[in-house]
Amino acid sequence: MSHAAPLPDLPQYQSPMFIPRYQPFSGARWSLRHADMVLCPGYWTPPQLVNGMALLTRIDDSGKPHTWMSMSPMEIESQEIGCQHARGHVVVMGLGMGWAAANAALHPAVSQVTVVEFDPEVIAAVSQSGIFDQLPESARARVRVVQGDAYQYVPDTPADTLLADIWLPLFGAERDAEVRRMCANTGAGQVYFWGQEMVIAHRARQRGLAINTDTVAELVAEMALPLIGPAECPDYPQRIELAAARWLKA
Repeated sequence: MSHAAPLPDLPQYQSPMFIPRYQPFSGARWSLRHADMVLCPGYWTPPQLVNGMALLTRIDDSGKPHTWMSMSPMEIESQEIGCQHARGHVVVMGLGMGWAAANAALHPAVSQVTVVEFDPEVIAAVSQSGIFDQLPESARARVRVVQGDAYQYVPDTPADTLLADIWLPLFGAERDAEVRRMCANTGAGQVYFWGQEMVIAHRARQRGLAINTDTVAELVAEMALPLIGPAECPDYPQRIELAAARWLKA
């Protein structure tokens, strides 16, 4: 008689955000699959167990597959501030696994979500899982996905909120310049981009500055972006410090 191994005595991840159900997908370069049980560190929380975690993988130009995105605590926590404080017309640059767009659409202060995705195969992967069909009708009706270039896209209606996540890896030293271009094109009044905490922390380290409210305000002002985070989260400097200690290797 065989016995199942006991679960490790570790907390299991429970997100307050909406987590879609994903169907397996296999395309020319992209695929969706699930991992049975994974121990994952969060963006700013300790490692936790995740059951049935969905992963989006991509085959690069050398033929090697790598994980592009996943429903891990790190991925969710590193985007949730933007979703939680989205309002009005939200333009999401990069469909990914559809998670950020779905959670933005669920926000009562959001009137419309326009998702801009360059790769039609990513659109097909999310579409076959029916991510937006899992939302209530009122939220589902707010979402529109368009194929386009995040650096060139200009919406018919100016954006109130820009959520940008088109990069790999997490940190890019000059990423804010790319986001300024997107802000100019969309007219967004507020923005949250993936890895913005890493950019702030990196520049603080370069100057030998402690990460505190004044330092964050100074560095954000220099970025010339209306960033979501500093005003909305009283503990934002502490969150930056926690995330950078774990994820910023530069």
